[in-house]
Formats: sequence, structure tokens, C-alpha cells
Amino acid sequence: MGDVISTHLDEGKREMITARARQVMGEFGHVYKEQYAVALFNSVRFEIEGGGGPQSQLLHRKNPLEDHSIFSGGLFQYLEGNKKWRNRFVFVADTYDVSFYENKVAHERGLHPKGTINCAGYKALTSMEEYLDLVSTSLPGVKAKVGSGPFVKGATQFPLILWHPYARHHYFCVLTEKEQTKWHAVLQDCVRHSNNGLSEECRVQTPAFTDAVRLHRQAQGHYGTWDMMCGGPPQILANLVMETLYPELRNLIGPRLKGKIQQRQRNWMLISEAVYKQVLSQTQAQYEALVQACEVETPRLDAALRTDMDQIITSKEHVSGKIRALVLPRAEQLLRRSVQPYVSSILEALMEPTSRGFSEVRDVFFRELVEVSKNTLNGGGKDKLGEHMEKISMLAFHPVKMQSCYEKVEQLSLEGLQQRFDVSSPSVFVQRAQILMREQMDNAVYTFEQLLHQSLEEKDQRGENLCKTIQCCQDRVLKKYDYDSSTVRKKFFREALLQIIIPYMLKQLAPSCHPDLPPFQELIFEDFSRFILVENMFEEVVLQSVTKDIMMAVKEAAVQKRHNLYRDSMILTNSDPDLHLLGESPSVDWAAQFGGGDEESDESPEGCGRSKWRRRQVVSMIKLDGMGPLPYESCLEVPGVDFIPEEGEMEEGVDFIPEEEEEEEEEEEEGATPMEPEPNSPDNVQEIRYLINPVVEMVVPASEEDLAVLTNGTEPGMLTLEGEEEEVTLITTVVEEVHRKSLQWKSAPQEVSKQLIERGPDQKAEGELQEKGEAAIEGKVEGIEDALQEMAIMIQEERQDEVEAAIEGEDEAIENAIQEIEMAVQEDDEDRITECAVDSDAELAPPLADSSPRHHDDSGFQSLTNEALDEGEAQPMKDVLKTEDSLTDPGEVEVIVEQGNAALHDNSETGEDSETEILYDI
Repeated sequence: MGDVISTHLDEGKREMITARARQVMGEFGHVYKEQYAVALFNSVRFEIEGGGGPQSQLLHRKNPLEDHSIFSGGLFQYLEGNKKWRNRFVFVADTYDVSFYENKVAHERGLHPKGTINCAGYKALTSMEEYLDLVSTSLPGVKAKVGSGPFVKGATQFPLILWHPYARHHYFCVLTEKEQTKWHAVLQDCVRHSNNGLSEECRVQTPAFTDAVRLHRQAQGHYGTWDMMCGGPPQILANLVMETLYPELRNLIGPRLKGKIQQRQRNWMLISEAVYKQVLSQTQAQYEALVQACEVETPRLDAALRTDMDQIITSKEHVSGKIRALVLPRAEQLLRRSVQPYVSSILEALMEPTSRGFSEVRDVFFRELVEVSKNTLNGGGKDKLGEHMEKISMLAFHPVKMQSCYEKVEQLSLEGLQQRFDVSSPSVFVQRAQILMREQMDNAVYTFEQLLHQSLEEKDQRGENLCKTIQCCQDRVLKKYDYDSSTVRKKFFREALLQIIIPYMLKQLAPSCHPDLPPFQELIFEDFSRFILVENMFEEVVLQSVTKDIMMAVKEAAVQKRHNLYRDSMILTNSDPDLHLLGESPSVDWAAQFGGGDEESDESPEGCGRSKWRRRQVVSMIKLDGMGPLPYESCLEVPGVDFIPEEGEMEEGVDFIPEEEEEEEEEEEEGATPMEPEPNSPDNVQEIRYLINPVVEMVVPASEEDLAVLTNGTEPGMLTLEGEEEEVTLITTVVEEVHRKSLQWKSAPQEVSKQLIERGPDQKAEGELQEKGEAAIEGKVEGIEDALQEMAIMIQEERQDEVEAAIEGEDEAIENAIQEIEMAVQEDDEDRITECAVDSDAELAPPLADSSPRHHDDSGFQSLTNEALDEGEAQPMKDVLKTEDSLTDPGEVEVIVEQGNAALHDNSETGEDSETEILYDI
């Protein structure tokens, strides 16, 4: 990648980029300084004269996301450095920046993230087809096929892609559609919040910046709305530079790119990312210097304004009157001919989806409160009330629950009007409406919290009385919401109409009016010239000409009660005189006061006693049916796929660590201290399971009385091994079907030996063989018990190396013993065992009454027992541990008790009987 960038972005082109960014910032800086003085004048005048619209009925919360995060969880991320998918722990903070870490532990330890994404200007996509359509626009005439996949093939069929026209693209994927839906809603909310990067509380800087950007683009011939007015001022200015620089570089570098279609698109994206990073760093530094210079001048300008405010206002009205006489006739003619016929249709296109969205906000809020009332009425009490209110408190910032509201507004379409009025897309109005909906939802929730908390403090209420109090507060809040919703929507409709119509009228009037404007500047006193600009007064005259028609259209819709709009004459004043006193109160901590939820307190110095972030997360963790949260805490590698070879890698701009450094760090960590398997790693489940509950299987004789006690509903209790009592936590019975008249149905080797003796001299050989089998079994039990005790001591002293060596030594000894015993049994005893077993079939007692129909293959234990019958060696069993690397906990060992002697298994086909094995977990 480095070769691609260095080849096409040589020193000459980088100097050209720097010069272009400096030029644009110089032109913008001149306009910004002019608009800064005008914005300061308007702010001071508003402060002196007062004014404003209707007073809000709902309370407003200043910092709603304090001590909260939005969401966290696991995502598979594509790493371009090694072309692999790697599992990352992703954390979305209250700033809506997306940070991803190596794993969850790294985040909890406060380590720096692997990367951080500011989602301003991005689009969150859920299909490769959408992504390919957008990528195809990067290079004109170069379009990849849909099924080819430009650079990356998803590890799953549920991708999540963050696309940006200039910056790096980010590729993620998840395992299920449910995860994809939730993550898509979260990422969309991050984009929505990040795009709204200009603070409305800045009464001077924000108006000055937006007017400067608009006037700069108008000077370049770009009127109308702009989709890339996204993020903070440095990002917007970088987009402003790229608006003209990007096409030039594409025409200059695009034809020189070599390779296949996908390779050319990839190389161009890498070049575009490098250019954007360079421009962004430059605009950020120069904008900060510009703001600092204006702030230095602010005290002097403010003093001059407050001293000469009356004279400045008088001078401005005098000049405005002359400009109005020139511009107003032309503006009214254009208005009647090209604007008025379309005002009602534009307003209707805005009102219907927006009103449906605000109505859905009301319904979601109502449903949540009804759920609270139901739970309270069913005996939940204040504890359950606190738990539910803790969740409702963050309802406005829950992207999944608010998604149905946002989707209503996304249906907004200005088709047929976009080209006429130079509207690039309705996304500007959609995102603005969604931000207003979220604010209204939070205001309603906060007001309800304060009213309910006040009622609960006044008197102790339970059961039906508490439910009635909740419903009373609910009705009051819904009434206030309806009024505020109407006020906010009417203001939004007026502003949207102005944003659509004013740029169109300015574009139409500019050729005929602009040549006549410079002489009016001479009518302004030089001392007031910084606060009164002819260009601004010209736009104000055009604004005044169209405002009347817009106000009338909105008022008519309200009079007809369309979309639940209230008339302007309907004003709620002092409906709750004491309510706004509650607005100064802090947010209610329901969990602390009413015991809602099981929050854990973070008593670390950094936590300062506050609840941990995971307990304050707005969106709950993703859970599949019948499962807990998805185990994404570890760093799971997904096998890579064959991609187009790349020539290098360029790390992400602001907060990204280069992939090469990341791999070196991982290698150093692996070399220094081997990482233990993490608890929730999907590929270590079996190892962890046996670490927690190790299993050791052994075969021991059991009498009928012992078998009856152990198999007939035995509760976990104590089991004596080598004189020491161990706790039994699990009993598992394994039943095997054997031949019917075999000696194995007997419950003890002693009884089998007694029958063999009574059968006569011909059966003494088999009796001797039986005694040898008993000795072998008893020796095997003693050997296994000794091995378990030694292993328990070794584990307690944390001698892991000795345990592994002991296990390997036992494995080799067992294998050698098996080979020797099998050879001895085959040569010496095979014929005698078969003859004795066949002769004894007819004389044995009848089989067990209850025989299991299930077959269980236990040939491994049979061969071990046969071998022990020959030589009587007490070798520990080979399967002492289920996994080679697992450590056995001495407190949890599983033992198998097998009835009868496996060496006396009869292979005759005359009948079948049952052999029982009992599995202990001690």
C-alpha cells in the first residue's frame, strides 16, 4: 500500500494538496471573520431586546448520558494488514465514538483501543450490494460486478460496513441476523449523532460558521443543501476542501492506475484516504488558529456593540429599506411564478412522515409506561419500579427501541422537487427530524421521572395507589408532549421550507441583483461596517419576502388540525408553575433509591464508587434464544480468504495503530508470557469445561447391595476412598447389554468364585483365573487411588510441570503393559477362558429381571481388565484426564464402578444380560 501511495502521491502532488487546502481556508477565514462580527451583533441584540417562541412545557435534561455508555459487544473486524477477520471488543461511549479493543479485558483495564472511529459522514450498510453501488461511484466508468466482491469477502452472511466518500472504510460482520439488526441500529445512531456536530448552545461561533460555509459555497456556485455538512468544524472544512480537490485528483490519478477493476478501486480508496488525512490535519490546525484570533477580538467588539447598539440598528434599518425597494419587487414576482404553487406540496411531503415519527415516539413512550403500570399492579412494588424506571430513563438513547420512530421519518421523499429546488437529498431533513424526536422523547421521560419521584417522596404508595399515581403522571406528561410536539414540528417545517426555497430564490435573483448591491455599502458608517454587511441584508430581504407565505401555509395546516398540529393561538402558559423548579433537580438515580437492578459498585480509585459501565449500558447485551451473551470477549481469528494482493498498508488517521506494529506487539506478548485461554473463547470451551469439572474413570467391583444403594435414586453424598471421605456431586449409571448366561450378571467376584468351586474340579482352572482377576481389579483400584492422591497433592502445590510429566509417563507405561498383557492372554489363557465360560452357561442363575435395551460399547475397559487378569498389574488407567493439557481439581473427580468381572465376559449367543457402571463426580 505504501508503494501505491508514494507512487501516485509524490512530493509535488502533496504540495499541491497543501496549497489548495491553504487557499480554501484563507477564503473561508475571511468570510468567517466577517460573519463572526455579524453573529456577535445578533447575539447581543437578542440579549438586549429579548424575544423567542412559545415556552416549552416539558423539562429539559442537560447531560442525559452522564455515567452511561451506549453499547458494547463483539464484532468480527477485517484487518487489511493480514487479510484476516479478527474478533474485537467494541465499545460505544456516550460520545458515540466507536472504539475497538483486543478483547474485553483490555477495555476493563483501561488500555488504549486498537482504533477509534468518528462516524461523522459515514453510512452504515448491511449488504455488499449497497456497498458496491457506492464504491462504483468513486471511479467513473469503472464498475465491478456484484458477485465479485472488491477487496473483502465476509466471514459470515451478516456484514456491517461503514462507508465514507473520502475516509477509510470499515468492515465488520456478526453471526446472526438479530445481532446485525441491533448493531446496525447502534451504528446508525452513532452516524446520526456525529453528523450533528455543531453545538446549538454556541450563539456566536455556530451561526458564524454555518453562514460562512454557505456563503463560501455560494461563491463557488453551489446553492442548496449539502450532504457533507457533517461532524465538527474541522471535518466540515475538510469536506469543503475535498469537494473541489477530489474530482481534480481523480481525473489526474485515475487514468494512471493499473490492474484489475477491484485493484484500481482499492488503490484509489487508499489514495483518497491519505489525501483526506492530510487535508483534515491541516484544516484542524488552521481552524483552531482562526477561532483563537476571533476570540481575542471579541471583548473589543462586544464593548463597541453595547455602546453604539441604537445607532447600529438605525443605520441597518435605513440601508435595509433601500435594498428592499430594489429587491422586493423582483423577489415577489419570482415567488408568485415559481415558488407559491409548490409550497403546499413541499409542506405535505414534510409533514406526513415527520408527524408519523413523532406519533410513534408518543406510542413507544406510552407502551413503556403501560408496562410499568402492569408490573406495579402485579405486586412488583418499589423495587421493580426502580428497575423499570432505570431502563426507561435512557429510552430516548436506546437506538433499537427508537428505531421504529426513526424508520417513519426515513420515508420522507421530495421526489420531483429535488431537482427544481436544488435539493441534493432529503437526508439533511431526515436526520434533523430524528434528532428532534430523540430530544422530545428524552424531555418526556425526564419530566415523567421528576413528577413521579416528587409524588413518591410526598407519600408512601403501594399497589393500586402507586399504579394510579403512575397513570396520573403519565397523562400530564402526554398532554405536555402533544403541545411541545406540535410546536417543535411547526418550527421544523418552517425551517425546512426556508432551507429549500431561499437558496433557490437567491440563485435566481443573484445575477440581476448582485451588480446593484456594492453602492449600498457606502451608506454604512465605517465604524459600523463590521456589523452591517450588504450581502446579509440582501438575504434578509429575500427571507422576509417568502416568510409570509410559509407562515400562512403552516398556520393553515394547524387550523385544519392536520397531523395533530395545534393552532398558534393555543398557548399553555403556567399550566404547571412549580414544574420548572424541578428542572433544576439532578436526574433521579432509581437504582440507588429504589433498589432497581443488581448494579455492582466500582470502588476502584478510577471508579470513585460509581456503578460500572456495564451496568449503566443503554442497550442490553445481545442474547440468543436459550443462551447468554455471545462469548466475544476473546480475540478469535477467523480463517482468511483469498483476496487481491495488496502492496502495503496505511494506518487509519487519527487513532489507529498500524497493523505491522500490532502484529509485532502480539508476537512479543506471545514470546514473553503465553496467554491463558480466555473464559469465553469459543474454541476453548471443552478445555475449560474439563478444567472446571475434571473426569477420571476407573473400574472397581461392586456388590449387589452397593449397586442397589448407588443406582436407586442415590442422592449426592460422601464416598470413602483410601480411608478418606470425598463428596459425591454427580452419579451417572451406564448400562451395558451382555450375553444372557454370562457370569457377569453376578454382583461380586466372591460369589462367582463360590459357584466355580461348587461346580467341581473341571472348573478349578476357571476359579483360579477368577481369583487372579479379582487381585488384578483390586490392584488396579489401589493404583488409581494412589495416582489420584498424588495428583491432588501435586495440584495443590501448583506443580504443573510434574503433573504433565507424570501423565506422559503413565501413558507410556500403560501402553507397554497393554501390549505385554495382550500377548500373554492370547498365548496362555484364551482357550481356557472360552472353555470355562461355555461350560458354565447352563448352570448359571437366571438373568436380571430388568435389562436395559440400550447398547453401550465399553470394549476399552474390557481389554484393560483382561490384561490385568493375566499379570495382576495395577496400572493407572490411560484416560486419567479427558484432555492432555487440562489440570485435575482434586475436589471434583469422576469414578466409574463396574459390576462383575470384565474378564469373564461371555461371547455366547444364548442370551444377554446387563452390566451396570456407576459414574461418581467427587
